[in-house]
Amino acid sequence: MPLPAPLTGVVPPLCTPLTADGQVDTRSLAALAERLIGAGARGLFVLGSSGEAAYLSDAQRRTVIETAVGAAAGRLPVLAGVIDMTTARVLDHARTARELGADGIVATAPFYTRTHPTEIAGHFTRLREGAGLPLFAYDIPMAVHTKLPASTVLDLAASGVLSGLKDSSGDDGTLRRLLVRVRARHPRFSVLTGSELSGDGALLAGARGIVPGLGNVDPHGYVRLYEHARAGRWREAAAEQDRLAALFAITEAGDAASMGRSSCALGAFKAALHLMGVIDCPATAPPQLPLGTPAVRTVRTLLKEAGLL
Repeated sequence: MPLPAPLTGVVPPLCTPLTADGQVDTRSLAALAERLIGAGARGLFVLGSSGEAAYLSDAQRRTVIETAVGAAAGRLPVLAGVIDMTTARVLDHARTARELGADGIVATAPFYTRTHPTEIAGHFTRLREGAGLPLFAYDIPMAVHTKLPASTVLDLAASGVLSGLKDSSGDDGTLRRLLVRVRARHPRFSVLTGSELSGDGALLAGARGIVPGLGNVDPHGYVRLYEHARAGRWREAAAEQDRLAALFAITEAGDAASMGRSSCALGAFKAALHLMGVIDCPATAPPQLPLGTPAVRTVRTLLKEAGLL
């Protein structure tokens, strides 16, 4: 379906369910998408960080997009992550996403080599022209080691190259200043926060919506948070955010001394979805490690405390 301008609301970044032998579990992925749609999501974002895009083959990426587009069935837009190191490879992913029916694409700055803001702007411009789809910039310096300059984002918004921004920078001060400038100059530009823990603050500052990895586990909670904020019920929004912050402790259940942060967080999301019966298998893509039995018990306890089991 055509992408609304601006895109608003809760746009969950879908996990990618896998089978025990590492294949994309299309049945579970479609079931997850249907759950998020039923909860009131305004869009689906596949192949982001929560979707393990960095760990999947090109063929697996195709399967994810095909499955999500089929599950959405035109009821809401599907954004496809086209994350890769270089402009040429990102363009290949973007053209594939368009071919498979995605409604928009999401890309980071190039990574591996260091890039100048002029080169970053050229990267996004080539993507927009080559893909022919609405393009969202993904600001995640923890992963790509480049913070998107606000001036670059604003220039690309003004030229129509970018339709929006997913901010996962963790830099709330810079985000706040960007939102002030966006409100004044680019009212159709969509800034979405990727923060599970400070969504209420970002919405108060003017963000259009939330892209929460934890939204795979509790999409209804994030939709309630967004609806409270949209109605100006800030006390209720804060209370919902506090509840979700407590649930986010599932990402700390894994043993940080023996597994990485990605394994801890994505393993927790998938363990939770498996415990709730949404997906068939909690496997994560190698080289990530699965949660151990004690960690899964902790996830179960936190789900019960949140009223999800």
